[in-house]
Amino acid sequence: MRFEGKIAVVTGAAQGIGAEIAKRLYDDGAEYVALIDLNEEKVKEQAMKIDHFGSRTGGYACNVGSYEEVMKIFGEIEQAHGKIDILVNNAGITRDSMFHKMSEGQWDAVIEVNLKSMFNCCQAVVAGMRNRKYGKIVNLASVSAFGNIGQTNYGASKGGVIGFTKCLAREVARNHVTVNCIAPSYINTEMLQAVPEATMQRFLAAIPMERLGEPEELAAAAAFLCSDDSSFITGECLVVSGGSYM
Repeated sequence: MRFEGKIAVVTGAAQGIGAEIAKRLYDDGAEYVALIDLNEEKVKEQAMKIDHFGSRTGGYACNVGSYEEVMKIFGEIEQAHGKIDILVNNAGITRDSMFHKMSEGQWDAVIEVNLKSMFNCCQAVVAGMRNRKYGKIVNLASVSAFGNIGQTNYGASKGGVIGFTKCLAREVARNHVTVNCIAPSYINTEMLQAVPEATMQRFLAAIPMERLGEPEELAAAAAFLCSDDSSFITGECLVVSGGSYM
């Protein structure tokens, strides 16, 4: 099995892309997948949905923007399972607004969840990965990092994710730890399904493949970067956009 013996953590995993990535790691044989989300009820439900026996998955409530909470929860996971081999930083929020109307609160909330969480979660695992000379970190960025109307806060956070990924990758490469990121465009999630039809048609017109991406397709890309198939790839940003940014 692709991830036999591996302990994985996926943030923002109660639904959508994060849940699908967690399921893919489980399906590909991970020894244990910890699903992390702010919504305790939903993340525990999702963990049981993936593995109804509850022996190879677990749901954990955690605000990934809080350093203290992350250290506590990740410490519990590592203590219970001895290590963390794989980290997928998927948690993220949007607070879209034209910049001249954007509040400080909208800016701060997005930066905390989307960018500070990278610092928090990676700090919780990097020392152990370096010591064991093995680790896979995959961060979720976005094509919004390259520019999108009404998303200066979101684009700044995701641009920061790309820079963070490349810098950390250089630091830990000698320790056989790889750090990569994925920049998706429009993925068929519950959040996107709620947009007006006219907006959806505008999205589709920008995609050469003329369809939305599916969460399973993003999970496949994440699984590749989490696996030893990508052992000589680090510091890269894989754009999964149906050709939107070719």
